[in-house]
Amino acid sequence: MRNREATLLGAIIVAISGHVMSPANAVSSQTSSPDAVLRDSEELKRLRDEDQGDRVPKVIDWSVVTPRDRARLRRVKELFAADGLHTANDYRRSALILQHGEAPEDFLLAHEFCVVAMIKGKNDMESASLAALAEDRFLMNIGRPQRFGTQFRSEGAGPLRLYAVGDGVTDELRRLMGVPPLAEARAHEAELNKKN
Repeated sequence: MRNREATLLGAIIVAISGHVMSPANAVSSQTSSPDAVLRDSEELKRLRDEDQGDRVPKVIDWSVVTPRDRARLRRVKELFAADGLHTANDYRRSALILQHGEAPEDFLLAHEFCVVAMIKGKNDMESASLAALAEDRFLMNIGRPQRFGTQFRSEGAGPLRLYAVGDGVTDELRRLMGVPPLAEARAHEAELNKKN
């Protein structure tokens, strides 16, 4: 597993450094023509749309959605391994699908994809907030306190509670990352648990 993680991290570093060295260059060094402009993956757009569509109903049938999430996750990882992610949108859409994975490694990779999307995009608050969400979900799933205050969890059929939030992140950093202040997250917890 460590070799795979190192390979993924190496690919991300290469993707970042390739872009950082030539930020004005909107053309991939892997394209056949220097005039070819990278296009968003239609498949990743479709996968993201399906992922979000599965989450529209008020009551989600997880016995149906979970296998779909796993299939989308597998496909994103296949595309990534085949160097099939090119644009900021490709990385952002893939991160959203990884965010709905099950393993801490999925959430960490989602966070890294958001960083790449922010580097490739301009003024990209959607990727910034998704990076914070992915980091919090990763930390929660390895049993550590979250940093931004974006994750809620319930024990069994109990009420949703804001997962433990550690020190070190200010509301100003939360604002810069596109997430609400901690007091707003706590108010959201109360709202989530109001009896109808």
